[in-house]
Amino acid sequence: MFVGWNVNLFTRALNDLVKSTNSHSSHLQEVLFGEASLGSPLNFDISDLKFFNSDLDASQQEAVVFALQQREIAIIHGPPGTGKTTTVVEVIRQAVHQGLKVVACAPSNVAVDNLIERLGRSKDINVVRIGHPARLLPEIQRFSLDARLAASDAGKLLIDIRKDIDKILGKASKSKQREDRKSTWNEIKHLRKELREREQLALKMILSEADVVLATNTSISGDGPVHLLPGDHFDLSVVDECAQAVEAGCWIPLRLARKCVLAGDHKQLPPTIISDKASKDGLSISLMERIINLHGDKVVRMLTTQYRMHNDIMSWSSSAMYDDKLRAHSSVASHLLSDLKGVEENDITLLPLLLIDTVGCGYSELELEEEASKGNEGEANLVVLHIERLIESGVRPEDIAVITPYNLQVQLLRQRVSGTYPGVEIKSVDGFQGREKEAVVMSLVRSNSRGEVGFLAEDRRMNVAVTRARRHLCLVCDSQTVSHHPFLKDLVTYMNNHGEVHSGFQYTQEVDDISASHPLPDHLVTNQNVAAQRKTKGEGGVKVSGSKVKVKKLASKSHQTGPPQNKSRLPPEDKAKETEIFHGQQFQQDLKEFVGDPGRKTLRFPSSLSSKDRYVIHDLCTEMKLYHESRGEGSERFIIVSKQPITELSIDHSETSIRGPSVESGIEGEVTVSNDKPEPGEVFTHNSFDIAGFSNGELNADTHMVKITSVGKKGPMMSLQRLRNQTSRKLSMLL
Repeated sequence: MFVGWNVNLFTRALNDLVKSTNSHSSHLQEVLFGEASLGSPLNFDISDLKFFNSDLDASQQEAVVFALQQREIAIIHGPPGTGKTTTVVEVIRQAVHQGLKVVACAPSNVAVDNLIERLGRSKDINVVRIGHPARLLPEIQRFSLDARLAASDAGKLLIDIRKDIDKILGKASKSKQREDRKSTWNEIKHLRKELREREQLALKMILSEADVVLATNTSISGDGPVHLLPGDHFDLSVVDECAQAVEAGCWIPLRLARKCVLAGDHKQLPPTIISDKASKDGLSISLMERIINLHGDKVVRMLTTQYRMHNDIMSWSSSAMYDDKLRAHSSVASHLLSDLKGVEENDITLLPLLLIDTVGCGYSELELEEEASKGNEGEANLVVLHIERLIESGVRPEDIAVITPYNLQVQLLRQRVSGTYPGVEIKSVDGFQGREKEAVVMSLVRSNSRGEVGFLAEDRRMNVAVTRARRHLCLVCDSQTVSHHPFLKDLVTYMNNHGEVHSGFQYTQEVDDISASHPLPDHLVTNQNVAAQRKTKGEGGVKVSGSKVKVKKLASKSHQTGPPQNKSRLPPEDKAKETEIFHGQQFQQDLKEFVGDPGRKTLRFPSSLSSKDRYVIHDLCTEMKLYHESRGEGSERFIIVSKQPITELSIDHSETSIRGPSVESGIEGEVTVSNDKPEPGEVFTHNSFDIAGFSNGELNADTHMVKITSVGKKGPMMSLQRLRNQTSRKLSMLL
């Protein structure tokens, strides 16, 4: 991402690259641009090589030897959990042992600090970190150039000079004689010049004596202290996390040495580029990826043993992204959550893979007018349920991560989780690269009839998300939507074949409870309602087995549907408050009548109510100790209230409240919807969107059986029964 002063640094680096035809690194530049051939390997006797880290596996050892033997460039390809940084540290230590001066960089301060923290454990290596101390981790600040300068003899002298300058400044401020002030300022000018010269000399000495100088790619530029060193000072340039860096940034450290080692994984997320045009023009292609495309396997060694994931979690990524070359180390191949201290064995903690499939549940993605991002309330609620079950099983919140591709979903999830479990980390995929957790819950969000998956189609993004998990991966998604993309379809198929599959229908009651306690923020409700109105405008029916059940508008009922009219003009906020109070009184009256009628088992409020109205109803039901749950999504969402625990087959759909601000349409005639053959006199008025709500707006012959008949003089009669089946996840609508 080219922003601020980085633009100038990158531009200058590229300009210097064009001009430096006879520089220390000119041959390396020619090789990296394909203008010169790779040189033959260096004469290096590996029989004398002794690894500092005796725990390196075979592929790591091979990569170290390869990096030392290459004449111009070596690439260490480190898939997730394979110990890439461990291997890079060994390469640096071996290079120092050979007497080479090394400059080691990475695109972020975190990555650089990770390197120096490990190198700093070796007492036989002199390392210096360039960078502002405030941006460094506390435990590695002692390696900073500023700290080294302050601890040196030259640094103590500099402190004395600064004290002298301060004293003279104090005298100058008190002097009234012009000649005295002039003489004082000349003395201060001389001392400041001496201070700069001594400081630069001290910095040059510290950097010259260092075996390894570390900095971010941009901090190693010629504007910084590195300009004090001669142009041929460094022998080896190392760039870690190279696949995440913009190529222009990598050229800042690469110009300092005649040989380079690049480390990273180009199968994970590339550099973040805001401009679509710049990305399409090649800016999103990292130097590492470009060099691999240019020179192929001749410059690459891949690490193949991973130390993070359970074998079942790893195998999908290995097959899909790494030519099936990854192998799980025996220490992690079969580890599970149940192996952690304090975690009980149950049907969740013994699972490395779990797919919660929301197909057919009606958990459609939010379609909001003013939001570029995406969200999915149903999936968010399922994620909350799974987190609760993990924590109830003894998994620490700090060991759980929730990863989702969309920032709006991150917002919805944090609203539901962070207040109760602040230790659970919730981030987008991009914000979690390089991290790992014992348990990872993924929410893919997309659920629509068009099969659109957006930037889920970026294979590398999914690879990053899946490979953050160590012992347990739970994927929450609409398999029908995401399977429109071949790569995602492979992931869903793999989860089906190697993990356990649950239907979202299993969690209907719990999901509705969470939804009631976590309504959408007001601005999202407004945007969703606008989008829903546009979507449903002009629709005239519900498809049934390829035909249409025609829906006609009914005249508004004579009952009052709004607050009493008042000719006085109230401010908008007072009118809204008055309307809210009036609706609350209506709902309370409906519920009191329901409670007082022993013959009524269930009460249904229509989908025409707003989310705020539904919230009021849920609150009233809680106070009155009634069972209640919401069903449907968006404009088809309605509430069922019962005097007894709600089960699917106990709902009497013939009982409904017709109160609400906009009940004005329905199925032509009077219909009864119930589990059994209707009794005479069982009649209710049904909003047209309610009947669609039973099937998310569409009744499909493949998943539903529908029969409509006429009974007596009451007009069309329809009996409906929603049966859930965990395996097939189909609804049945029966007479």
